[in-house]
Amino acid sequence: DKSYLANYGIDSDKRAGAIPLSAQTITHFTIRDESKIDIKTPVVDKFAPLNHVRGGIPPILLVTGDREFEMVGRYEENAYLFRMLKIHGNKDCTLYELQGHDHGSMVQPAMKPLKDFIARVRPAEQQGK
Repeated sequence: DKSYLANYGIDSDKRAGAIPLSAQTITHFTIRDESKIDIKTPVVDKFAPLNHVRGGIPPILLVTGDREFEMVGRYEENAYLFRMLKIHGNKDCTLYELQGHDHGSMVQPAMKPLKDFIARVRPAEQQGK
């Protein structure tokens, strides 16, 4: 939702990129819990990132833990976001599934692809800093 950063005079399309780690792309589990919606029931409300998919976004690196160990449906949410971003014409999208890692253990192995992504998308005037 571009309006959140626009409130601070920032155009979200001008970012170098985004790296959500284990992003919740459907309705947040807190909202589902407060609304008594079972964790196994997928809900996509107006705040869910999937409702704001569009073309022309900066590069994005989606990283999750192993689909068998990650939080319920988290990998699948990210895989669906990845697919929808591609359908909207975003070519610079990557999805990493870190085999053998759960939600809590995925951060350390995510550092290598994260650092590589930052090095690739960092603006030229910041290279080498």
